Amino acid sequence: MHVILWRFRARPGREADFERAYGDDGVWSQLFRRSQGYLGTELMRGTDGTYLTIDRWTTEDAYRAFTDAEATRYAELDAHCEALTIEESPLGAIEA
Repeated sequence: MHVILWRFRARPGREADFERAYGDDGVWSQLFRRSQGYLGTELMRGTDGTYLTIDRWTTEDAYRAFTDAEATRYAELDAHCEALTIEESPLGAIEA
C-alpha cells in the first residue's frame, strides 16, 4: 500500500469547509475515487488546530497514473481549495 501524508492549517473561520472538502467524503476523495487504485482518505485534527490527511493507494504507480491522467482536474480542485488553507505541507509518502 502506498500512503501519502499532508499537513494543513485551515484558514480561521473556514475549518468546517476544510473538513468537508478534505474528509473521507469530501471533494478530494470524490476525485480520487475515479481511480481503482484509491483506497481511502483519513482526516485527523491536531490539538494545535493543524490537520493531517492520510491518502491510501494500492501502489505508487496507481497514484502516479491517476495524477497524470487527472492533472487538469487535480490542479483546478487544488486552486479552488486554496482559499480554505493558510498552510499546506507534504510530509512524504511511505510504503505500508
